[in-house]
Amino acid sequence: MSRHAPLVLLAAGGTGGHLFPAEALAHVLQARGIAVDLATDNRAAGYAGHFPARSIHVIPADTVRGSNPFRLLWTLAVLGVGIVKAVFLLFRLRPDAVVGFGGYPTFPPLIAAWLTRTPRIVHEQNAVMGRANRALASRASAIATGYPNIFAARPDLAAKATHTGNPVRGAVREAAAIPYEVPQGNHPVRLLVFGGSQGARIMSEIVPGAIERCVLALRSRFDVVQQCRAEDVAEVKAVYARLGLRAEVATFFNDLPGRMAASQLVIARSGASTVAELAAIGRPAILVPLPHALDNDQLANAMALAAAGGAMLVRQTDFTSERLAQELMQLFGDPAQLAAMASSARRTGNADAAERLADLVLRVARLA
Repeated sequence: MSRHAPLVLLAAGGTGGHLFPAEALAHVLQARGIAVDLATDNRAAGYAGHFPARSIHVIPADTVRGSNPFRLLWTLAVLGVGIVKAVFLLFRLRPDAVVGFGGYPTFPPLIAAWLTRTPRIVHEQNAVMGRANRALASRASAIATGYPNIFAARPDLAAKATHTGNPVRGAVREAAAIPYEVPQGNHPVRLLVFGGSQGARIMSEIVPGAIERCVLALRSRFDVVQQCRAEDVAEVKAVYARLGLRAEVATFFNDLPGRMAASQLVIARSGASTVAELAAIGRPAILVPLPHALDNDQLANAMALAAAGGAMLVRQTDFTSERLAQELMQLFGDPAQLAAMASSARRTGNADAAERLADLVLRVARLA
């Protein structure tokens, strides 16, 4: 099959946390004259319609969960079918490289790339490597990481690892140019609350009650933007209306990077994309890691940003309205601390991570 331009196949799916960095890389590669295709699973294909790819290919995949032998056999069968389909896809497309962004939807395309001896790169967004990437790492031509030194105990993997940072969308890079506005005097304080692409019920249960517990002098200043699950929207709106607060509550915000930039404090989960975007934009945050995340990746991400001084880590078991109210009163009572957190977060950010990852991909594909 002949092509006028080099081709890179990106493999990403499952959640926005995997698709967002793939999307950022796709834009950079296309700007450099490289054609991009996307291999994804059925779950992500439904919301990947705007992904900047020449073609989108759906490859069967499933996640290994639990120890039920029948469930495990089914998962292995689905992955096996996905690998066969991916091998045929690679023979048809003949890509110059395959880049995977973690999660089991990337497993069939990366194994197919290994079987067909196609250059392959694994990108790990989290501060600890996920299960699928761990299984693929030894077969990868190169590994890109969102955090430095994640292979301190694995010199064999460290030898082929490059710290590129986590690619962020163009909207994030634009938002990163907006300076942090330190809360002052009796001016409104802008609070952004979200729980990842699917929302988080814990935020709806805890945050409104925490704001209500704040002293009136602070409570009356809150200007809240909060993402909720659909079933929680009415209740959350009712609490803020009763408190007489300015509040925008919705199930989804398609301009989240701009809203991050406008905020003076963010309360959120700590998925890799969320932490990368907070760092690139430079906003202080209270991070509440998802307690049941595979491999505790969200905890590792939050710990890394907290250790750098850019965030406060609160485990979900400690995330109560009383605790959060105390933290809000302390932080907004000390604007200098918020400004310092914003600066620390910004220092850890990598707004040029997509460019750095593109450099690595082209080197591995021998296109540079």
